[in-house]
Amino acid sequence: MLKSLSIKFLILLAAVVLISLSAALFLRELMVRDFREYREGELEDRVYWITADLEGTYEKNKGWRKDVIAEDAVWALMLGFEIRVRNSDGEVVMDTRKALDSLSPLMKRRVMGITEPNTDEAGTPFHSYPLFLAGKEIGSLDAKHLKPRNEHLFIERSNLFLLYSLVVLGGLAIALSVFFSRKLTNPIKRLTGVAESISEGNLAERVAILGKDEIARLSAAFNSMAQALQQQESLRRKLISNVAHELRTPVTAMQGELEGMADGLIAMDRGQIASLQEEVGRLKNMIEGIEELSRAEASGLSLKKKPVDLGPFLENITARFGTLFRDKGVALNLEANDRPLMQADPERLSQIVINLLSNALTATGPGGAVLIRAYTAGTGAAIDVSDNGKGIRQQDLLFVFERFYKGGEGGLGLGLAIVKELVEAHGGTIEVKSEWRKGATFTVSIPSSGLHNSS
Repeated sequence: MLKSLSIKFLILLAAVVLISLSAALFLRELMVRDFREYREGELEDRVYWITADLEGTYEKNKGWRKDVIAEDAVWALMLGFEIRVRNSDGEVVMDTRKALDSLSPLMKRRVMGITEPNTDEAGTPFHSYPLFLAGKEIGSLDAKHLKPRNEHLFIERSNLFLLYSLVVLGGLAIALSVFFSRKLTNPIKRLTGVAESISEGNLAERVAILGKDEIARLSAAFNSMAQALQQQESLRRKLISNVAHELRTPVTAMQGELEGMADGLIAMDRGQIASLQEEVGRLKNMIEGIEELSRAEASGLSLKKKPVDLGPFLENITARFGTLFRDKGVALNLEANDRPLMQADPERLSQIVINLLSNALTATGPGGAVLIRAYTAGTGAAIDVSDNGKGIRQQDLLFVFERFYKGGEGGLGLGLAIVKELVEAHGGTIEVKSEWRKGATFTVSIPSSGLHNSS
């Protein structure tokens, strides 16, 4: 694939170079054509000047005077023409060679230095132009254009310059094509290599990010994806390990009791059946907790967010939980005076608060108190759930949101993990502060851009 991409890129650049060179050649031909058309127009004007001068000379001198016509012939030569002047009988009165012979050696060399006449009869042909005076033909002018040396040099040098330009620019274009082809395809080649390595299970592989262009952004996105895959794989392995560990205890207990009953060592009375039912219940609760955690991890894809007025919302929850707190002798208080708004899924937010309240009730003994406080925080809103119960040990604070981490306490160790997943699905954060034997405070912060407090 990479070879194919490199070849395609080279072919594309070669086509661009070929088109550019073809355009240069075409423009050169247009330039030469326009130059020649300009020269032809200029030559026609010069022939007109020469015929007009000869007709004027004839009229002024009442005929053809060779010495005067010789000067006209020299002037015509300096304009780039070799001429022959004929009278009305067709006889040659004067031509360029005779006119040159009439000049002094110094003058002849200077004239010849300007234009070297072409006297080759087999070369450029003469063109005949009639001469008139008062409507009567008085003779004719045979003229042949002599290309000046500088005109030859202009054409030759322009061709040579174009050839050198094509060679140099063509070579440079090919070199640049190869360079940029490799520069563009090498990062893709590295990216492909890392992708293949990751597909083989090496999830720690990353692509080096060079520069700030689109390929660099692609590499950064690829690394983010690889990081997410590595994290998911780590979580998957950890989850499997934790589930296996948690399931092993009730299954082992049930297996031991069932084997004892089968061997007649344990009586099949109501007590043993109740023990088996208790272990089955533990398994059921664990499976339900894992399912709930899985739903929490996927909830970011299905949240139904809307502005939630935290005042009435939390009042409803505290009213539902009031009896449980009173039965245990724990005070439940609410502070939401400014009635902040939070952009959240009401059902998931309720699940978050209820989980935190359940943990606070478990951690707080009779005579204790739990406080729920809602307030505006930055661009969003926050909810604090505080208790003055037994708190969390310092060594456990870093792990309270980990799956199956129970810190020496009962339960499945999934409640706070579920809460953390739900909060992060909302784009928010959850923090905990605690001192052992002095209680704990959990703070949920969720951004609510564009919302205002409810009046």
